[in-house]
Amino acid sequence: MRKLTLLQLVAATYMMVAGGPFGLEDIVQKAGYLGAVVVLIVTPLVWSLPTVLMVSELSSAIPEEGGYYTWVKRAMGRFWGFQEAWLSLAASVFDMAIYPTLFTLYLGRLWPNLGTGTAAFLIGSAVIALCVAWNTSGARSVGSGSVLMTIAMLAPFAVLAGTALLHASTAAPPPVQPVAFDLLGGILVAMWNYMGWDNATTFAGEVKRPQRTYPLAMMTASALVALTYVLPVLAVSRTGIEHGSWSTGSWVDVAGVVVGQWLAVAVVCGGMISGIGLFNALMLSYSRIPAVLAEDGFLPKIFARRQATTGAPWMAILACGVAWAACLTLGFERLIALDVLLYGLSLLLEFGALVVLRVREPNLARPFCEPGGLFGAVIVGIGPLALLGAALWREHDERIGSLHALTFAAIIIAAGGLVYAVSAALARRHWRRHILAHSGCRRPGHHI
Repeated sequence: MRKLTLLQLVAATYMMVAGGPFGLEDIVQKAGYLGAVVVLIVTPLVWSLPTVLMVSELSSAIPEEGGYYTWVKRAMGRFWGFQEAWLSLAASVFDMAIYPTLFTLYLGRLWPNLGTGTAAFLIGSAVIALCVAWNTSGARSVGSGSVLMTIAMLAPFAVLAGTALLHASTAAPPPVQPVAFDLLGGILVAMWNYMGWDNATTFAGEVKRPQRTYPLAMMTASALVALTYVLPVLAVSRTGIEHGSWSTGSWVDVAGVVVGQWLAVAVVCGGMISGIGLFNALMLSYSRIPAVLAEDGFLPKIFARRQATTGAPWMAILACGVAWAACLTLGFERLIALDVLLYGLSLLLEFGALVVLRVREPNLARPFCEPGGLFGAVIVGIGPLALLGAALWREHDERIGSLHALTFAAIIIAAGGLVYAVSAALARRHWRRHILAHSGCRRPGHHI
């Protein structure tokens, strides 16, 4: 099995976390250009850097398939490991169907009839089928594709930023009504745009020299994300375009105003590439969780089956693809508060695992070690915890239909305990059969 290299892991991580500058428009609208630049610089220092340090230590110390699930299970036991997996998979249901939809929305800018209705559903399903086939060909294939897609997606933004920096002003859109300054709202959106570093760890068994590669990849990808976020926003701030005119998809309009229609089309194509790249890379991450759960007996053994030459868990990939395709028709809106809450809770379990392993396994080989000893391991989680609390306070009135968003999240979290009870019963049967098969014992009534 050919394994992921450093460059491929950097590109796959970039796709999982960022997928390009798409999604930053609301930060500019809420916080203005200067506020957006400050938010995009400060937020990763408080939110991403601690996560990158934690992920670098644990992925280099325990470079096993399953990533964060394996860390939490080792540190806190099977129940909490299962809850870590549950929170991640539950969040994926609300998140993954968005990216094929993103592809069709940008496609609809070129051919409007393809962006809605049955055509959009069929195209979204085709995107999922493409990514299922791509993932079945192995992690290295996904990594190589991520490198090419990252270059193609960022090229239009390089042209946009370069042109904007060379021209201090340009023809701006018509004036708009002032937008209320909302710094905390901008921070919440930035948190969503800067999360997902741990997603790159679930396929650690398919990475070349993971103890060395993961820390280097995390640091390199974090710098690349920050640069490709800050530079385009800072450059466009010189053009005189009112920040209040920004909304989701405004990169296309800005490219058309600053450079010309050809670049607007290139940004649209970049948005389509982003949708495929995000979905493809995240499928690589999420599909490994059902596979390792099956290996631990929590799911039927069929989900652990792997393709002979590539090592890809083809049945888990297929099952995830079918589940996410079924969600295309549900029309979920991206609920940032819900995404951040579910992800944030799983992240706190990972920081907890960092501390517990420092106490229980002080002699564990750590090729990369977050500085500060046990005290540093505790302190590093304070920033993400504080931002998570601020984000929840900011969005405490968010609703999903008639249900309060936090109530809906609580139901999902509580369901994890019930699902564990059922899965643990399956796991006990799995290990009982495993022990019997390897001990030479036979159940009563069994005859050779």
